[in-house]
Amino acid sequence: MRRKRIRDIRNDELVAAAIRSLHQRGFGSVTMAEIAGEAGASAASINYYFGSKDRLMEETMRRLLSILHTALLTRLAEARTPRQRLLAIVEANFDDTLFTPAQCSVWVQFWANAPYTNSLSRLHRINRARVASNIRRELRQLVPEQGQNRVQTTIQAYMDGIWIEAAQGDTVPDAASARADARALTELLLDRR
Repeated sequence: MRRKRIRDIRNDELVAAAIRSLHQRGFGSVTMAEIAGEAGASAASINYYFGSKDRLMEETMRRLLSILHTALLTRLAEARTPRQRLLAIVEANFDDTLFTPAQCSVWVQFWANAPYTNSLSRLHRINRARVASNIRRELRQLVPEQGQNRVQTTIQAYMDGIWIEAAQGDTVPDAASARADARALTELLLDRR
């Protein structure tokens, strides 16, 4: 196993501090100094490693997307049928490593800022397209063609809605409950076909 370099360790610490700070103060309000203070560092160190708050946000989102990707691959490795793969895709979005109030908050802030920042917009488009493509691939084998778009849209809207609820702190379900509910909805949509 490759040892982490000090730069990588510091980046991890700054990203974790960014997640906590963004959750507590919001992207528009939090300062580089507050994020640095949360990490036990100086604002200059964030500028050194990232250059700007936007670049830190981009790196934070890349880290969360990496967590989602890892959760997805882990779940897909155990899935054998199109139905199991679809459920793995849905459940990965509520993995214990990803679905936390702080990370949900940052993700929703990412969605809100993506239209105004080119690098975030690109990450957002790539992620949305990847999720839609993964869901559509499995739905092609499970749902008649005329119903695929509706089922895909419903699943994605449900996942987004739960993330928004979690970000707002309104009766946040734990990750296991969120997975169970998402699974139940997906099963219901498939069984109605």
